[in-house]
Amino acid sequence: MLNYERVKHWPIEEVTQSYSKRDSILYALGLGVGGDPMDPVQLRFTFEKDLQAVPTLAAAIAWPKPWMTNPDTGVDYLKLVHGEQDTEWFRPMPAEATVRSQTRVNRICDKGAGKGAIVELLRDIINVETGERIAQTRQVSFLRGDGGYSAEAGVSDAPPQSLPAVPERAPDFEYELFSPPQAALIYRLSGDSNPLHADPEVASRAGFPQPILHGLATYGMAAFAAVCRCADGDASRLKRLAARFTSPVFPGETLRFQFWSGEEGRIHLRARVDARDVTVLNNGVIELA
Repeated sequence: MLNYERVKHWPIEEVTQSYSKRDSILYALGLGVGGDPMDPVQLRFTFEKDLQAVPTLAAAIAWPKPWMTNPDTGVDYLKLVHGEQDTEWFRPMPAEATVRSQTRVNRICDKGAGKGAIVELLRDIINVETGERIAQTRQVSFLRGDGGYSAEAGVSDAPPQSLPAVPERAPDFEYELFSPPQAALIYRLSGDSNPLHADPEVASRAGFPQPILHGLATYGMAAFAAVCRCADGDASRLKRLAARFTSPVFPGETLRFQFWSGEEGRIHLRARVDARDVTVLNNGVIELA
């Protein structure tokens, strides 16, 4: 069972990583950007001329080594599910840089016996050259096998604030993006080499008919769709993107991103795969400069 004190105060390593324009382009290609090589907006992310990084590169780089697999945490790691991702940008994501990540456990919430637990991680992405914080990512993981841990530990933090539901009306605008069949094979070159996304045998043992797309790739696709449809192709305008993962995506599917204008300039987001009639991202929030 999850050990609250050990997990809450785990000494998560700082990670320094240098990435190049080539890495930024490779990341974008793994999201399906460049499917139309005549589109000047897509070329801004896949060609060196006036190159922009897809902002969610911040969520894909400088990850510490997996540590909740350590038996001392008490976590049932095989039942851990990535539930939500939220990134806030304080300045534009550089197309190339050396960055340092600093990660901490912000909260652990017990939902009750048989109901799982929640762990929220905060990770700062810092430009090593300037010392400036580029972004902060917030990752919410659901630990399905660790509900009820507080009966022994006696401690449970307040749950994270819930992401808002999308409006119950037709979206104000939409954007479609195709994930090519080889998308997961390309995306894994950006750092996430989990065989679930490449090996058909591993995917089959996990209950999937084929390898699934990385959740953070779906999240990155949402960022690109938001930049294209809501920010006129200017990646520097994206200041926040939050979303809940609700269903896996298979490479080769087309995602339809739906947007609603909200209060105080916020935009609500949902993503669907119409071919399977499933929602893959929900409760999304976008904030722009």
